[in-house]
Amino acid sequence: MRKEGPILAELAGLFAAALLAATLLPAQSEALLAGLIAAGSQPVWLLVAVASAGNILGAVINWGLGRGLTLYRDRRWFPVSQQGLARAEAWYRRYGRWSLLFSWVPVIGDPLTVIAGSLREPFAVFLLLVALGKIGRYLAIAAVTLQIV
Repeated sequence: MRKEGPILAELAGLFAAALLAATLLPAQSEALLAGLIAAGSQPVWLLVAVASAGNILGAVINWGLGRGLTLYRDRRWFPVSQQGLARAEAWYRRYGRWSLLFSWVPVIGDPLTVIAGSLREPFAVFLLLVALGKIGRYLAIAAVTLQIV
């Protein structure tokens, strides 16, 4: 008989870690995914799907925050200077929407998804490119982990 509680807790924990890792909050989900794959208590495809869903949802939250960003950019308390925001927007305009394939990259990926929202990247395009990048990263982690285990 399977113990559903621990199984759901593993999946919920992985989803939460992946979601937080995709926001501007400091978190990491790759090690947890690799550990769960190595433990062998869940199908690999399910773990990759849950991690991907959480990470993509985190990026969507960033995109939504970016959409609202322009409303407050002139406020004194705004956390990014006008110059910094202009520099980030210029970078995004230079490299374009295809840079969203790299939204999984640490340090640059999270702000990239916020800027895409602030520049009104169409949601369907955003979602497709971010999903391709993030799913690809988790598939690579799974493949490496399975080779090691």
